Amino acid sequence: MQTPDDLRYSKDHEWVRATDDRLVVGITDYAQDALGDIVFVQLPDVGASLTAGGAAGEVESTKSVSDIYAPVSGRVIAVNDELADAPHRINEDPYGDGWLFVLEAGGDLTELLDAAGYRGLTEG
Repeated sequence: MQTPDDLRYSKDHEWVRATDDRLVVGITDYAQDALGDIVFVQLPDVGASLTAGGAAGEVESTKSVSDIYAPVSGRVIAVNDELADAPHRINEDPYGDGWLFVLEAGGDLTELLDAAGYRGLTEG
């Protein structure tokens, strides 16, 4: 499983990539592998305010339906609309084209795991 060192991770298997003015969010390689073939994604609305740990959307696979949780609090400023027609991108490239949504910068990342901590969670 891939666990890039430049990301932060939630215990619910979401990742966050912090840039200067935004936080890109997706689900981890571990999560997409456990879900199997993803066939549908429900993302939050642009402008929605999310609370850390609260439901932000849903991912449906051939195996199950799982909630997507907000890894940090913030306002949604963009969503990956391409996933509506191509949800399989999450399986193919969870840290790239399979990103889910973007939050405005300012969310608290201190509660999230670094790559080593996330590897410990998933491999332990």
